[in-house]
Amino acid sequence: MWMYVLVGILALAAGVALGFFIARKYMMDYLKKNPPINEQMLKVMMMQMGQKPSQKKINQMMSAMNKQQGK
Repeated sequence: MWMYVLVGILALAAGVALGFFIARKYMMDYLKKNPPINEQMLKVMMMQMGQKPSQKKINQMMSAMNKQQGK
């Protein structure tokens, strides 16, 4: 009886550890393919849209994006 409980606890611990490492690997690959937007990327996007980006405007947009993401 206690053997079943021990096997269940070990299987649960192994599943949690394996799930953590798989999720970590997935997120690292995702962030490598889709990096978060930084000031340089924002400046390039604004220039592509035909706007002349000032540092004040970039700072405003970065703070708005950070606020929206809950940082």
